[in-house]
Amino acid sequence: MHPSPSTLAPGRSKAAAVFRVTAGNFLEQFDFFLFGFYATQIAGVFFPSGSEFASLMMTFAVFGAGFLMRPLGAIVLGAYIDDVGRRKGLIVTLSIMASGTILIAFVPGYSTIGLLAPALVLVGRLLQGFSAGAELGGVSVYLAEMATPGRKGFFTSWQSASQQVAIVVAAGLGFALNQWLDASAIAAWGWRVPFFVGCMIVPFIFLLRRNLEETQEFKARRHRPSMGEVFRTLGQNWAVVIAGMMLVAMTTASFYLITVYAPTFGKTVLHLSTADSLLVTLCVAVSNFVWLPVGGALSDRIGRRPLLVGMTLLAIATAYPALSLLAHAPSFINMLLVLLWLSFMYGMYNGAMIVALTEVMPVQVRVAGFSLAYSLATAVFGGFTPAISTALIHMTGDKAAPGYWMSFAAVCALLATFALYRRRAPTLTPAH
Repeated sequence: MHPSPSTLAPGRSKAAAVFRVTAGNFLEQFDFFLFGFYATQIAGVFFPSGSEFASLMMTFAVFGAGFLMRPLGAIVLGAYIDDVGRRKGLIVTLSIMASGTILIAFVPGYSTIGLLAPALVLVGRLLQGFSAGAELGGVSVYLAEMATPGRKGFFTSWQSASQQVAIVVAAGLGFALNQWLDASAIAAWGWRVPFFVGCMIVPFIFLLRRNLEETQEFKARRHRPSMGEVFRTLGQNWAVVIAGMMLVAMTTASFYLITVYAPTFGKTVLHLSTADSLLVTLCVAVSNFVWLPVGGALSDRIGRRPLLVGMTLLAIATAYPALSLLAHAPSFINMLLVLLWLSFMYGMYNGAMIVALTEVMPVQVRVAGFSLAYSLATAVFGGFTPAISTALIHMTGDKAAPGYWMSFAAVCALLATFALYRRRAPTLTPAH
């Protein structure tokens, strides 16, 4: 029998531990958001083409390619974290992530080094994706293992909440640049400034990660699985991993729709100003930050299943109608109201989903299993949401078409919820 989630070493503040472990999540989402927001400028610098649509699609394809590396990172780095511990493993994931960030920030444009430019940007995205494959799982499991009994949902929700802080900071930087520089300067070099800021905070995050305490639950574990044992256990539990992937579908599709893709949607589809699109995205991130811990805490009280079912049904019923309303009456206020509604559904759902995913995975491969399920969902549903949304609008002529994609992801998540709670109900109830 495994020990109950316990406190860290005496004298260590849980709040400080949450801050230390989620700092790497901040960097990951900071860079991912910037890549999505500055997609138009990045397309012009690295993927020049006679067609704006083709340039944008190539940029979003490179953005999505990073997510294809996540499942590999989930298995390799996830197994490593399950073997050596949460602290050491999370330092490794941060090192790889920082390498990709620095590469993207400093690569010269296509006009300077030709095809080498997009190739190096792709390498940077692949490094980020490989690292992120285990980063989210490692952080989520760490938070679950150090949580106060009965409050796992609340504690693990801060994994996602930290990402919202990154979006607020990135959107704020983008808004400031938009006020200080003209469009030509931003397109030429200004878009790199936030990436440079990301590089500057890397040493600070390393310092935080170095001071992490290993969780008592991991220290108490007598057996550490080898890489082969991890693969075998994941193979034996493939149905749980696939169901977990579908559970995450709602999270990844909705998150990348309302944050990473939203500024491009506002500018190129709704023809709103850059400043308006950034302000909406900033407000959405604040909204996410509020609803995520609310969802996590509520799931501790009423259980995971009611929230998961309720939010997926709401998404299926309202995602397309809400975006259709926005498409027919595009304005700053309408975009803000619609995206805040989508943010509410995302935050409440994900607050319950993250902890549920840590509870369904076999304890000996908790990081690898969580990471693989999450990474597969991000690769299939989330990472390509900007590209799929762009393509759906282009093919159908319907500006609200991304709503179909979010509704489809919600259907997948609803089916997974029913399957998981029917198969393994005893293990999925929250601990009190």
